[in-house]
Formats: sequence, structure tokens, C-alpha cells
Amino acid sequence: MANILTVYYSKKGQNYFGGSIKSISKGNTEIVAEMIQKVVGGDIFEIEREIPYPDDYNKCVEEAKDELSKNDRPKLKSYLDNLDKYDFIFVGYPNWCGTMPMVLFTFLEHYDLTSKKIIPFCTNEGSGMGNSEFDLKKICQGADVLDGLAINGSKVSKYSEIVSEWAKEKVLL
Repeated sequence: MANILTVYYSKKGQNYFGGSIKSISKGNTEIVAEMIQKVVGGDIFEIEREIPYPDDYNKCVEEAKDELSKNDRPKLKSYLDNLDKYDFIFVGYPNWCGTMPMVLFTFLEHYDLTSKKIIPFCTNEGSGMGNSEFDLKKICQGADVLDGLAINGSKVSKYSEIVSEWAKEKVLL
């Protein structure tokens, strides 16, 4: 059996839910990451920014836009020692400003991903994967970036079967 890792960044606190702002204790991307890990096994790792993004939705959006415009690489709380033992890496994130949060860029650029299969999944409120798959292919040189799965974040609980089937198909369980 191939070694599998699920890494993700997920926003707790205030989030956009189909036209309104709602506070949540567990981020939508985290819920999907746990669904994936439950069905395919392997390890799971949460990417955390050293200085967390603001809880306030509008302040978080402004900070995310600023990071993207400056092409920043925010510092992270921690990293895995290495990714050598993993063949498949599920990479999860919310779609921010048409791509991944910059913490994903920081994390992924830290490793040599040659020969890995990168499998993106993204939560959003209608913007799909945006440019994130293109960005992943630039960052993950030497890796095989597979087609991702876009999930409507405010309806994440309704995606359990879709996520399970998709994840199993990606690792051929």
C-alpha cells in the first residue's frame, strides 16, 4: 500500500457562507481533510501560520489579498521533518483570491516533491479551484499534480460520499 499524507490549511472563525458571514469552530477544509484521511488512511497534518490570520472575515480577506499581491511566504508554526515516505499527498485549502492561501506556497516550497502524486482539494463558495491547480504545477516541480476536487464549503457535510469515492479513485484503493 502506498504511503498517503493529507495536508491542509483551514480557516476557523468567521467564514463566508453563500451570502453571509458565519462563525465556525472547525474549518470546512479540515472537515474534508478528515473525510479523506478516514477513507484512505495515512497521516494528516494541519498547516498553521505562525501568526494566525485574523478571525474577522473582512480583515482576513484584506490580509490574504495583501500577501498575494506581495507574493509573501508567511512563516509557519511547524513543518514535517520530510515527505520522503509519502507517495500520495492530498493538499487541501480554501480558495482565496482565486488560488491557495500563501501558507500553502510556503509549505510546499519547503520540500522536494519530485515523483510525488499531488492531489488538490479546495473548498469555496462558487469559485471552484481557481488558478490553484496551475499554481501547484509551478510549485511542485517534478511531481504529478492530479485533477483536484472543488467542494462548496457551506455544504461540505453533503459531500461525504463524493469525497470518499474521489479519494479512493486517486489512490486506487
